[in-house]
Amino acid sequence: MLVSTTVLLAITLVLLLYCFKTIKEHVLCFISLAKLPGPPLNDIISGNLLPLYANPDKIFKTMREWGRTYYPIYRLQAAHMTAANVLSPEDCELILSSSVHMEKSIVYNLLHDWLGTGLLTSTGSKWQMRRKILTPAFHFNILQQFVGIFNEETDKLVEVLMDECDKPAVNITPHVTQFTLKTIAETAMGTKLKFTTTKEIAYKKSIFELGEIMVYRLMRSWLIYKFIYLFTPGYYTERKITRRLHRFTQSVIAEREKNFKDVVPPTEEHEVYVGKKRLAMLDLLITAKNKDALIDDEGIREEVDTFMFEGHDTTAVALSFALMLIAGHKSVQEQIVQEMGEVLGDIRKKPSYNNLQEMKYLERCVKEALRLYPSVHYMSRKLGEDLVTHTGERLVKNSIVNLHIYDLHHNPDIYPDPEKFDPDRFLPENCQNRHPFAYLPFSAGPRNCIGQRFAMLELKAAICGILANFILEPVDTQSTIVLVVDIVLRTKEGIKVKFVPRT
Repeated sequence: MLVSTTVLLAITLVLLLYCFKTIKEHVLCFISLAKLPGPPLNDIISGNLLPLYANPDKIFKTMREWGRTYYPIYRLQAAHMTAANVLSPEDCELILSSSVHMEKSIVYNLLHDWLGTGLLTSTGSKWQMRRKILTPAFHFNILQQFVGIFNEETDKLVEVLMDECDKPAVNITPHVTQFTLKTIAETAMGTKLKFTTTKEIAYKKSIFELGEIMVYRLMRSWLIYKFIYLFTPGYYTERKITRRLHRFTQSVIAEREKNFKDVVPPTEEHEVYVGKKRLAMLDLLITAKNKDALIDDEGIREEVDTFMFEGHDTTAVALSFALMLIAGHKSVQEQIVQEMGEVLGDIRKKPSYNNLQEMKYLERCVKEALRLYPSVHYMSRKLGEDLVTHTGERLVKNSIVNLHIYDLHHNPDIYPDPEKFDPDRFLPENCQNRHPFAYLPFSAGPRNCIGQRFAMLELKAAICGILANFILEPVDTQSTIVLVVDIVLRTKEGIKVKFVPRT
C-alpha cells in the first residue's frame, strides 16, 4: 500500500512540475509577444484566431491579408498558444541560419504517432545522427541511378494520360500523386508499387486519410495536444490508420532485409555500390543498423515513413502547379521543348542525369513555379534562445515562430509584379542582388531539405517526359484556382489541364 501511494505521489509530482514548466513557458511567451502588432482580439479563449475557424480557402485568404497588413511580423494568440509570424527575409535568415533555433514547434507533434521522431521531426543529437546516415543517399552517384526510375515511372504516367487525352480536361492531381508515390517507394524502399493489390491500395488510401486528419487537427489547434485529442473519436481512427501504414512499411523493410548485403555509402573519394540491384535509401539504413548499430528497426521505420510522406506529397504538388503554369504560358512551353531538342537531339530520348543538369531554362521554370506555389508554404520553429528581430522586436526563448514562405515569395518589394510567371527572375544576373533568404522552397540553413536535388531531378524528368508526348493547353489558370490551407499547398478542387498528343 505504501509503495503504491509513493509511486502515485511521485507521478503526480512529475505531472505538476511538467504543467508548471509548460504554463510558465506559455506565460513568458505570451508576455513577450503581446507587444507585437496583430489582428484584434475577439475573446479570451479564441484570442485573435476566430477568423481562422472557417473553410480552408477562407483561412488562406485571411492569412495573406494579415501578412500584407502587419508586415514584417505579427502575433497570433489563443488561450492555449501564442506565436510570432515572420514574413521578412532578414528574420528568416536569423532563425534558419542559426544552429540554436533548429527545433520544430509543437505543430509537428501532429506527425509523431505516424512518423515518430525521424529526420523531419527529431532534434538535437538524434537529428544530427540521422542526417549523417541519410546524406549519402542523395550523393550524385545514387541520384544518377534514380533518374532511370523517374524516366520509367514517367512513361507509365504518360500511358495513363494518353488514355484520357480525348477529354476536354484532366484532373492531374490524382495521377501525379500516384506517380510520385511510386517513384519514392522505389527510390526510398527499393519496392515497385503498382497499386493493384489490396495491400497497396489500402496503403495509398491510408496516406490520404491520414493527411485529411492532420489538416482537421491543424485547423483546430487545441487538438494538437494529445491529452485533449485522445478523448475524440478521431484519435482512435488515426491510430487504426497509423497501424495499417506501419504494418505495410515493416513488411517492405523485412522483405528488403532477406537477401541483403551491406553496402558502402558513397563519398567523393569512391564510387557508390553498383550491381544488378539498384541502391535504395533503405539499403543505407539497414547497413547503418547491421554495421555500426547507429539505428534500430523502429528508427528505420521512422525514416522510411518520413520519406514516403515528405517525398511524394510535396513533389506531386510542385509538379501539378508547374504543369498548370506551363500549359498557361505557350511561349514558355515552346522554349522548354526547344531546349529539350538542343540537349537531347530527339525530344523523345530519355534524359540522363547530365542531360537534366544541362536544362537551365527548364530549371528556371521549375524554380519560378516553386516561388509562386511553394509546396511547403510555411514552417514553424521553437526558439532555442532569445532573439532580436531585424526591426528590434525581442522574442524570448521557447517562443513559437511561424515562417510564411508563401508571403515571402509574393513580396512585391522582392519580386516586382509577384503574381506574374517569369522564369527569367532566376537568371544569374537577376538573382545576384536578391536576399539569400528571399527564396525558400526547400528551407535553408543547417536544417534545409535533404532531398532538394532529388526533387528537382524528378520534376525536370517528369516534365520532359510529358512535354515529349503532349502539348499542354490551359484549363485551370492562376486566376481560376482557389488555394487552401493544408499541410502542403493545395487547390480546392485539384488542377485541370488539357493534354493534346504531340505529333
